[in-house]
Amino acid sequence: MTDTSRPLALVTGASRGLGFALAEALADTHHIIAVARTVGGLEELDDRIQSKGGSATLAPMDVTKADAMAQLCRSIFDRWGGIALWAHTAVHAAPLTPADHLDQKDWQKSLSINLEAMGHLIPYISPLLGQDGTALFFDDPHGGEKFFGHYGTTKTAQIALARSWAAETEKTGPKVRILQPAPMATHTRARFHPGEDRSKLANPMDEATRLLQTLKL
Repeated sequence: MTDTSRPLALVTGASRGLGFALAEALADTHHIIAVARTVGGLEELDDRIQSKGGSATLAPMDVTKADAMAQLCRSIFDRWGGIALWAHTAVHAAPLTPADHLDQKDWQKSLSINLEAMGHLIPYISPLLGQDGTALFFDDPHGGEKFFGHYGTTKTAQIALARSWAAETEKTGPKVRILQPAPMATHTRARFHPGEDRSKLANPMDEATRLLQTLKL
C-alpha cells in the first residue's frame, strides 16, 4: 500500500548495485517508485523495503523505451501529481576492449542505455520534479582511459548532458546534482576488475547512505 504522506522518489536502475541501495535507503523517508528490467531484483528490493515498514511501487520497464517511460510518467502524474526526487543509476557496463575491437552490440547498447535514454528521461521527468525536486546523477569518470571506449565515452556524455541541465536550472529548479560515489563492490565494477579484492571496496548501502547525507534531504 502506498504511503501517500511520504514524498516520492523515482529510482531508475533500482534492481541492483547503487540503485538498489539508494532505493532501500530512501524508503525510510520516501515512497519508492523502482524502475528496472530485472523483475527478480525489484521483488527482492520490495521485500527489503516492506520488511523495514516502507512501501514501493515496482515498474519492471526498460528505460530505453520512450513510449513506456512516457506512460510511466503520465501514470505518476495522474496518481500523485509529481515526485520529490529522481535518482538515475541505470547503466550498461560493456567489457573492457581496445577501441579498434569495439563490439557493435555492446556499443549500441551503451549508447542506448547510457546516453540516448537521457534524451527522453529528462524531458519526461523534469515536469514531475517541478521547481523544488532534485535529480541525482552519478559520475564514474573513465572517459579517455584505455579500454574504456564503450563505457567511458557514453557515461561521460551522459554526465555532460546532466551538467548542462544543472547549469540551466540553477536558478529555476529542479535541483540537479552530480555525485561521485567511492569505488563499490558492485556487479558493474566486477565486470571491469574481475580479480579485484572486493573487501577493500565500499559497501553500496554504506555509500548510498553517505551520498544521501550530503544532500540533506
